[in-house]
Amino acid sequence: MDPELLERITARRADLDELEEQLTKQLAEAWAERDELAVAERILERVSEQLADERASAAPASRQVGGRAMMPIPHRTPDVEETILPPDYQRILAAVRQAAGPVMARQVGEMLGVDISVRAKLEPLRGKLVKLVDRS
Repeated sequence: MDPELLERITARRADLDELEEQLTKQLAEAWAERDELAVAERILERVSEQLADERASAAPASRQVGGRAMMPIPHRTPDVEETILPPDYQRILAAVRQAAGPVMARQVGEMLGVDISVRAKLEPLRGKLVKLVDRS
């Protein structure tokens, strides 16, 4: 046998053994990370379910006032999100945010497409604005 060829084969085998060790180590790290991600995913699912339950229980329930169903507007706190507000109030907040500065009820009514020439249609909007301001 050719000693040079034998030496090259031995060197290549050593290179491959070293590569095998590196790949085995990387594979073990990948498996460990995959296991950690699976645990994190389960925890996230549990926390999300708990948050959804808390939000559902914290969402204001409608109440009967004068024979009509009314949705109470909660006072603003850091943990209360705008998404629990009724859709009308969310649209009002969006319109107010679009304005360049302070707005009057008429301006908000125009942005929302309310007939501002009819006082009976503007007053409910004014009441909602006052309620939002009162509750921060």
